[in-house]
Amino acid sequence: MPNIKSAKKRVLVINTKTAQNRAAKSALKTELKKFDAVVAEGSKTEAEAAYKVAVKAVDKAAAKGLIHANKAAHKKSQLTIKLNAIAE
Repeated sequence: MPNIKSAKKRVLVINTKTAQNRAAKSALKTELKKFDAVVAEGSKTEAEAAYKVAVKAVDKAAAKGLIHANKAAHKKSQLTIKLNAIAE
């Protein structure tokens, strides 16, 4: 445990930020799982709506620094491939 007052504060702030990052990352994973579930059903219109939500979530995560920009681009590419694979 730190002895200096500023170091004690940093520990508290880091714990708060860690919890926020975990929650945001969990929310991102949830949106991606929802998209995968809709794609498994095979409904093109529902999949397109879920795709928009999932891509927005990926972009927000990249903007917050939760995931790297290249990983976000790769993830969006994977989502697009899954969406395009659905036959109407």
